[in-house]
Amino acid sequence: MKFAVRSIAVASLAMCAFGAFAQKGETVKIAWIDPLSGLMAPVGNNQLKSFQFFAEKYSKINPAGVKFEVVGFDNKLSPAESLNVLKAATDQGIRYITQGNGSGVAGALIEAVNKHNERNPGKEIIFLNHSAVDPDFTNSKCSYWHFRFDADTSMKMEALTTFMKDRPETKKVFLLNQNYSHGHQVAKFFKEGISRKRPDVQIVGEDLHPLAQVRDFAPYIAKIKASGADSVVTGNWGSDLALLVKAANEGGYTGNFYTYYTGVTGTPTALGKSGEGRVFQIAYGHYKMGGQMDKWQDEFKAKFNDDFYTGSVHSIFAVLGDAMAKAKSTDPVKVAAAMSGIKTTSVFNGEVEMRKSDHQLQQPLYLTVWSKVDKKYNYSVENTGMTLVPVKEFPSYISSTPTSCQMKRPA
Repeated sequence: MKFAVRSIAVASLAMCAFGAFAQKGETVKIAWIDPLSGLMAPVGNNQLKSFQFFAEKYSKINPAGVKFEVVGFDNKLSPAESLNVLKAATDQGIRYITQGNGSGVAGALIEAVNKHNERNPGKEIIFLNHSAVDPDFTNSKCSYWHFRFDADTSMKMEALTTFMKDRPETKKVFLLNQNYSHGHQVAKFFKEGISRKRPDVQIVGEDLHPLAQVRDFAPYIAKIKASGADSVVTGNWGSDLALLVKAANEGGYTGNFYTYYTGVTGTPTALGKSGEGRVFQIAYGHYKMGGQMDKWQDEFKAKFNDDFYTGSVHSIFAVLGDAMAKAKSTDPVKVAAAMSGIKTTSVFNGEVEMRKSDHQLQQPLYLTVWSKVDKKYNYSVENTGMTLVPVKEFPSYISSTPTSCQMKRPA
């Protein structure tokens, strides 16, 4: 009898030990759904390389002992095409997806993931949002299965307007943005923030343009110059920002630009040295974060002759690894529960927290300015001899904004 009890106990311990490390050595596939064709293809190609490069790095260091594999799918920047490739990914048994270029696409994916998970218990999917920043995704449209690793538009604009209020030379602002939810939100939250902090600032013009369709921004620059604006606030990204600053250079506009995405592919080259000291970026990182991050950044550039700028990749792999270790599983249901509210340390920007109430990552933000490289900030972006130099850091508690999310959680 004693032997039987002892045998059962040993077997139980063995099963527990196996369960605790059931995910060790397992390959976790992540479907990357973003553009690999069209005007935004350079951004997509850079980000896919970034995800695959760091999947290899984090496969060696995550506490769950899993292997990450990122599978790229071209969505052509289209919500409809994104739903097609989501189906292709799930047909392949992939249960983690990531996307970030275009909030219109992200909104369609959130809705599709919600429906899929309701209809397919046991085959749930988690959406890891790396860059789509519409605040509604963690407010009125929040989803238990959606986790955002970028700072949303309201968080960035709260920091940006806090910086701008202390710049007396800022008196007249022109708002130029892409005509979809992200561009609308940039304009909305700028107006709200600046009216609270600097009601004397005039908005002398506002315009919206089609996403990833404009090839010549000269007419927009002419309108900006005619308005007398000393500053332009824009959430443009990719070709829409690169071509905008190119037109500004050619058109002789010498005002300031306040941006979200100066460091993204193509814009640094378009800027060259002409934007020195007058092009600002608000983001969750910059090019010289220090330590291991600088080493990986240099390795990435040596391997691809390209710059790494999507820092949310680090937070995604750090949070996933920690959550899988905590859940002792790679099952999305258990991992989602472990991710909700988790705190971890990213090699990119320090301690971060996935806020439980809305699944919005809480992290510091940095205001940087386009400058010549020097001894301290010596990373040459797109080999321009220029870089983004930190001007001000906003800790997580300052950049954080409230949420109205009423999240429906699984039973």
